[in-house]
Amino acid sequence: MSSSRYLVILFFLGWMAAGAQPMADSNYSSLVGTVTLYKNGVELEAPVLTLGGDDRLLLRFDILSAEASYYRYRLRHCDSRWQPDGMEPYEFVNGFDEGPIDNYNSSFTTLTDYVNYYQYLPAAGSRLLLSGNYIVTVAPDDAPDSILLCRRFCVTEEALKADVQIAVPYDAEAIRQRREVDVDLLPNVEWNPPAELGLVAPALNPEYLRVVVRQNGRRDLHRELPFSGYDRTALTYRNRPENIFPCGNLFRWFDISNLRTAMYNVCQIKEYGGETFAILCPLENRARKPYITYTALNGGMKVNVWDRTEKQTQADYVYVNFALPVERPYLDGNIYVVGDLTQWTLDDRSRMSYNPDIRAYTLRLILKQGYYSYQLLFLPAGSSQPLTATLEGDHFETPNTYYTYVYYRAPNDRYDRLVAYRRTTS
Repeated sequence: MSSSRYLVILFFLGWMAAGAQPMADSNYSSLVGTVTLYKNGVELEAPVLTLGGDDRLLLRFDILSAEASYYRYRLRHCDSRWQPDGMEPYEFVNGFDEGPIDNYNSSFTTLTDYVNYYQYLPAAGSRLLLSGNYIVTVAPDDAPDSILLCRRFCVTEEALKADVQIAVPYDAEAIRQRREVDVDLLPNVEWNPPAELGLVAPALNPEYLRVVVRQNGRRDLHRELPFSGYDRTALTYRNRPENIFPCGNLFRWFDISNLRTAMYNVCQIKEYGGETFAILCPLENRARKPYITYTALNGGMKVNVWDRTEKQTQADYVYVNFALPVERPYLDGNIYVVGDLTQWTLDDRSRMSYNPDIRAYTLRLILKQGYYSYQLLFLPAGSSQPLTATLEGDHFETPNTYYTYVYYRAPNDRYDRLVAYRRTTS
């Protein structure tokens, strides 16, 4: 058994022993590269479908190997906290909840060999029957319990209308560094679900509702908003500490679409030993610098290659080197590179290490050619809340994207319905 397969099995067994831990967007093998999941045709949107609609999601991923293998996908329904809720496949899908991934193409004209796989979800001829949270996992065909990757997606009913407002914080403290996200819930008079689904309109009862707001893709900046009161026919979720988010700064970015010459925020492109290296321009602490406006994805990424026609199979993999010059290391915390390029996780893969020889924090990631945006987060020792203020600064002008999810579960319900979803940019 290979070491990578052994590690994957150990992870899965640990997950089972922990007892239904929340599932997250994660890669569990070093062979997995560049996983994307989005609504077909809308590459940079969150993976959210509407119940009863015709849209499907497209899952893509690379396996860094010269030979194709057989893989299977599997769907699971989760509760509002992303724990598998035990719903049986026949209850949440009409058709296939799992199956082989038959669509793949091998890379060509690249220094790094890989196979690009893709799968539409739900599969052709299948239909999702329940709203709520879902996960899709991928595993080898001959070892279905050895999960290689996991991705989240949602299905919304739009049974309620969520009115989301980005406002000045109610407490008037640090109004140039923070913003408040207020949510009002109202009945959706245009809601008309398919009759065969047997859905009833959710009651506007705060005891049955859970309102969650996430800033950009950050796992650490998702908040459950407490109910605050009534405003005529609306339930309000306003003016509480949980509603207030730090603004952060515009995301840093770089472009490795062209490996013949250094592009934006890339200082050097080198080839050595049959591999390609991109040296990014030295990073800087932006906490005390003025706010500068430019266009950047809020932590997103997009595969792209300038001089080829098939980006999914002709884009090469590059070792990208980050460096943040600092005279002395931070003794009270760690620095992380966070965005889609690291699955928004704060772990060993995204943590920068201090190199005393060059007096800088460094990190190397292997990434597919394309456009990437990211931030530097500082996690104080003993804390679970990373900060943008330390290295990025917080500016009220920053255009953050807020994702609002409204879950509903009445006393006799067996699962958490997703009754409203909103994407709002400040």
